[in-house]
Amino acid sequence: MKNRAYLSIGTNMGDREQNLKDALELLRDAKIAIQKVSKIYETEPVGGVPQDDFLNIVVEVSTDLTAENLLKVIHSIEKGLHRKRLVHWGPRTIDLDILYFNDDHIQTGDLTVPHPEIPNRKFVLVPLLEVVEPNSQLHKDAQKMLDQTTDKMNVQVYKSGSE
Repeated sequence: MKNRAYLSIGTNMGDREQNLKDALELLRDAKIAIQKVSKIYETEPVGGVPQDDFLNIVVEVSTDLTAENLLKVIHSIEKGLHRKRLVHWGPRTIDLDILYFNDDHIQTGDLTVPHPEIPNRKFVLVPLLEVVEPNSQLHKDAQKMLDQTTDKMNVQVYKSGSE
């Protein structure tokens, strides 16, 4: 059975555009089918740690993997792209999070789905609305969360140097 998941991918170190491309390629290499990719958004960092702005995207994927095995792949991708977990909410070469996995509600020591910070993150909600089906319950829920969020961070479409 194919599972549908939505992933958030962010980066604020090194060649940020290339980091996003590399993460997508590594997902494909892991036999995870990328269905939709949002525009790239540039956003201010969350958490108060001084650091550069992030580039963020949301992707819809389909996979035969379980949520737990998808998380293992994600951690492997982060490690392969030199993610170091040194400072909570600190700078990172890449950050991948499972936002949703089917309609599942998962609570383990390593994984919570839906991701508990979705309502508090415009940098997740704005691109998520691009990739979910417009008339779906998920779209309605995401729009409601965006309308009600207390997150006032600036989220803008990224203009790369090549445009």
